[in-house]
Amino acid sequence: MKPLKVAVLGPIPRDHITTHKGEVIEKYGCATHTAIGLSRLLGDAGTVHLVSHVRKTDLEGVLEVLAPYPNIHTDRITATADQGDIIQLTFVDQNNRLEKQTGFMNPILGADLEGLLDADVFVCVPITDYEIPLETLKYIKQHTDAPVIFDAHGPTNTVTVLGERHVRFWVDRDIWLPYIDVLKMNLEESRCCWFKKEYTLEELGPLHEVDTSHLDDLAAHVIARGVRSLIVTLDAGGSAVYSASDTGVRKEIVPSVPVAEVVDTTGCGDSFAGGLGYGLLEDPHDFVRAAKYANALGAQRTQGRTFEVFKSLAETQAQIRAAYGSL
Repeated sequence: MKPLKVAVLGPIPRDHITTHKGEVIEKYGCATHTAIGLSRLLGDAGTVHLVSHVRKTDLEGVLEVLAPYPNIHTDRITATADQGDIIQLTFVDQNNRLEKQTGFMNPILGADLEGLLDADVFVCVPITDYEIPLETLKYIKQHTDAPVIFDAHGPTNTVTVLGERHVRFWVDRDIWLPYIDVLKMNLEESRCCWFKKEYTLEELGPLHEVDTSHLDDLAAHVIARGVRSLIVTLDAGGSAVYSASDTGVRKEIVPSVPVAEVVDTTGCGDSFAGGLGYGLLEDPHDFVRAAKYANALGAQRTQGRTFEVFKSLAETQAQIRAAYGSL
């Protein structure tokens, strides 16, 4: 059996985080969570190939963070353009935060994927709308049938010239969908993906994250346009998993993996995406199973501020069995 091969595409931002408890943390984020979570699950069975661009001043630090994980290949982390994301996050409570961005990674293009088109799965975790262009997804689909997991966090977030990060409607959504197999998002992002043809000024107010009434319609829409599964994270409510069925669209709520205390939620979504990637390696058609791995990695991410929170495959599977009764 040939070793498994996973490609992770996304930025490695230098994060400056102020927690809701007032603690200050500086670390490298986003795709590092995805890659390291996958690395721990794969063990000796496969490799993770991290594709990213960073600043020259950050390259040594990024490689040092990833050095303890021998199955993560870092040769596609480049600093040629000397551009990388710099993010400031200030949490106002456990789940909500204010964001500033003062550095910008040059986009990941098809040329960055040379030698990776034989990967078994592609996990794309952009955090801003320019980092993984549509042309890159098209390039992947032109050269491989491997499933593409795509995080809607990227196209539903943008940055102003003042460095302010804002959510935005993903208005050109439908031209992206044929090139995405699994579309992953949270509730706020789902509101950015399901919009009316016209709004009154009064309706263009703050997004209501607790509203889930639009999810069934959104799922039917994206699955009709080629997406194999829509997976929406519901915080403590777990995740809603949608996929095509003989009678239309199948929906299943996969409860969250319980934790005693939440220490740090930074990187939970990126970790979740890594769990999806591993789940699809085991069975490319079982999206509920993949969501269990995703929920487990998201739960693990909340348990500390370092990458030591991620568990081995055996430990993660035991965690899943404890939460769900079976894999």
